[in-house]
Amino acid sequence: MPNPRLTGLGGGLFCGALMFLLGCVDALLFGSSLTVYGVLFVPVCALTALWIRRGDLLTAPIIVPIAFTVGLFPVADNTGGVSGRLMGLFTALATQAGWLYGGTLVAGLIATVRKLHLMARRAVAARNRPTA
Repeated sequence: MPNPRLTGLGGGLFCGALMFLLGCVDALLFGSSLTVYGVLFVPVCALTALWIRRGDLLTAPIIVPIAFTVGLFPVADNTGGVSGRLMGLFTALATQAGWLYGGTLVAGLIATVRKLHLMARRAVAARNRPTA
């Protein structure tokens, strides 16, 4: 299993690009199924939260909803130009809010657990440090 450490910006680019790619694949193979898109979103959230470096853990739950929206562009209905595309995007965001909240919750929980683990390791290291 690779163990990259992404910065906040790198995590955003990774998550956004991957969700856009998965949205395109969903549109081609599954006929723009929003359920398939939502199911694919949750593991991407987990990977993003696992691969963000320790100093940028706070950005993981912020990145994933933006990436969800970016990936919806190829999946959402696009009838009637710009206004139709925006209407399809907003409708997809409204109807798929459960997947959006679920993925954000996954990213937030993973980031929180990682941060608590980091804080506990630092506390143990500080306790074991000899005093001069």
